[in-house]
Amino acid sequence: MPKKNKPKKRDKIPAKVKKYLEDSGIKHEFLEHKTVYTAIDAAKTMKKDIKQIAKSLLVKADKDYYLVILPADYNLNEDKLKKTIEKGGDKKLKAIKIPGEKMMEKALNLKAGALSAFGNLHKVNVIVDKKLEKAKKAVFSSGSLNHSVEMAVKDFVKLENAVLDSFGVKKKVKMEAKKATNKKSSAKKTASKKTTKTKPVSKKTAKSKPVSKAKKTSTNTKKKKSSTKKKATTKKK
Repeated sequence: MPKKNKPKKRDKIPAKVKKYLEDSGIKHEFLEHKTVYTAIDAAKTMKKDIKQIAKSLLVKADKDYYLVILPADYNLNEDKLKKTIEKGGDKKLKAIKIPGEKMMEKALNLKAGALSAFGNLHKVNVIVDKKLEKAKKAVFSSGSLNHSVEMAVKDFVKLENAVLDSFGVKKKVKMEAKKATNKKSSAKKTASKKTTKTKPVSKKTAKSKPVSKAKKTSTNTKKKKSSTKKKATTKKK
């Protein structure tokens, strides 16, 4: 008998996150789903609008770390974020970087994929993009690949004592996709023009019908003449 493949073990809800939210008393809901690695995958899996998915990014500003939260359909503008962080401090920042997984694991003592949206648990400050407030309710990372947390955005901001500002940039559509759509539309236009040109042919065929009627009338007159000739010959006899 062939051996059956064992189903992959699903990640559990992190105990720290579960306790943290229960102790807060804030209304929330854990959403279970198949394994996802990106915010876009999460939107597809849970059948949610991508605007409702909160993307979590760990950012290093000089020596300090920040947890940045923004809608999944937006990209981080590092220059704008730099200005946001500088507003709350006295010094100007030299550089902002998004650390790799290994660097993140060392800085926060986390496993890969275990970064949640709750900065208080990781002992880092949280900055939220204002555009996320439009969603009212959003889905946040729980630190599990198989569970997410849905809660009101205002409650999340209050719980994390987060800074609100605008630092996200809407994702741009690839030009190649636009060119392809333009080609399709032009092809449709040419096809429609060809079909419209064929219409006058039907009119010509319609005009040809009276000609056949004329032929019929001429044949009828010939028959009448022949019949009258026959009558005349019979009378002479």
